Amino acid sequence: MATRMPFLTRPWVAAVVVALASSACTGHRPVPVPAPVVEAVAPVLEGDATYLSHFFHGRTSASGVPFDERKLVAAHRTLPFGSIVRVTNVKNGRSVTVRIIDRGPYGKNYREGTIIDLSRAAAQRLRMIRDGQIPARVEILRLGEAD
Repeated sequence: MATRMPFLTRPWVAAVVVALASSACTGHRPVPVPAPVVEAVAPVLEGDATYLSHFFHGRTSASGVPFDERKLVAAHRTLPFGSIVRVTNVKNGRSVTVRIIDRGPYGKNYREGTIIDLSRAAAQRLRMIRDGQIPARVEILRLGEAD
């Protein structure tokens, strides 16, 4: 009849017990978990800016806020709603700070390089009403909450 080895006389079990006991006594702290990876956003975007027509005034935006052409608001395709950006008219140096409340631009304007759609009030401050579409620089001042 075979004799059974006591539990701690098996070499591998003893090695595991010693390793666990010694690591518990070293004061080893767990490695902190890295923060979740957030999509990197360029702090400055370059492209064209257009403004939304009167047709959209009073309609509900993608964020649920009614679009008011008299407020300093804008539409951007990817920035979170509530983000605050400074848009500068590259032609004349004028700038305006707006809040992102909608998605856009889409269609022909987007294909031609438009990166932001502005309200009429913002467009007036940039003096772009006559031009309709201008080269612009968009600086991200504060990101809003994720959609």
